[in-house]
Amino acid sequence: MIFMLAGCVQPPQLSVKKTHNFLKSCYCSNPFKCCSEGFSSSVNIQHLTFKSHKRNPIHVSSEYGYPSKPEDQNHVSKQLRAFYLFSRPHTIIGTVIGITSVSLLPLETISDLSPAFFVGLLKAMVPSVLMNIYVVGLNQIFDVEIDKVNKPELPLASGDFSMETGSQIVFISLLMSVGMGIMFQSPPLFCALLISFLLGTAYSIEIPLLRWKRYPLLAASCILIVRAIVVQLAFFAHIQKHVLGRSIVYTKSVVFGVAFMCFFSTVIALFKDIPDVDGDREFGIQSFTVKLGQKKVFWLCVNMLLMAYGAATVIGASSSSMPIKFATVFCHCALALVLWVRAQSVDLSSKEAVTSFYMFIWKLFYAEYFLIPLVR
Repeated sequence: MIFMLAGCVQPPQLSVKKTHNFLKSCYCSNPFKCCSEGFSSSVNIQHLTFKSHKRNPIHVSSEYGYPSKPEDQNHVSKQLRAFYLFSRPHTIIGTVIGITSVSLLPLETISDLSPAFFVGLLKAMVPSVLMNIYVVGLNQIFDVEIDKVNKPELPLASGDFSMETGSQIVFISLLMSVGMGIMFQSPPLFCALLISFLLGTAYSIEIPLLRWKRYPLLAASCILIVRAIVVQLAFFAHIQKHVLGRSIVYTKSVVFGVAFMCFFSTVIALFKDIPDVDGDREFGIQSFTVKLGQKKVFWLCVNMLLMAYGAATVIGASSSSMPIKFATVFCHCALALVLWVRAQSVDLSSKEAVTSFYMFIWKLFYAEYFLIPLVR
């Protein structure tokens, strides 16, 4: 049996003791003496597994050795999961679905689904997702102590990411997003990115006159302006003017989308503070939930959504197309019913139940973007 290690060849039929001495000598710092039998090395072998009767590899680990592959894979997996949590995936999904839905509104015929359309959609999507990561990442950097109470699973609060790592991700995301916005030469797209940057920064950053999340009306306004107004108007104009080359004329579906998402974005802005009431109260964030209580804000949000679904049903019934009329009326009624039934069973004393319902509201938010293109 022939053993080869670090360029050293050992003759066959060695005893275990001699093999141990040989392997020890091969970890020496002087390569020219590594094969000299009996050389005294200052490096200790911490673990040696040797079985001469099996063909299993010899596993040697030392303070100078490389980490094993399973450890590498586990580290990479842990970092990817941390980045996944850091990016707040429910907001990323909302951004992707929202931009895709709004980008379909200017299309008039099937021929408009050209390669140019998909390139234009991609140009809108990538920098917007990067800006989304900047906004939610910046919020985690300035909320790290609050998140240790409210959301201890987030990577900065849990220690899976250092503050330096979080800052690097935020800075690179911002730089790439703004750079793409300039490079793509679409004023509506660049305006959307710029407004998102300004409001996202004002919402989170801790400097005088800013950190608007401390003030309920300003906090809600930041989310409403971006989610309800900027996304609908800017990305519609981007596709219609700078991709399809048509004059900007806002349609019935765009107006409906803005109005409906104003309700929905306000609900998201209010509801997101319900599970976080303990940390917000401890750190002096005067959210509506802190001021009014969880129960009042919870049912205010539910009733606002029910009103929005009622208005959407009326607008859908006014359509001249019977298939569109049926689809919009039926779907909005079904969503309203599901919302009402689920709201009845929420235990407001359980943070897990409230958080689960908040994620359910985001799913309703996604669903609405599939219905907005039907309103014609």
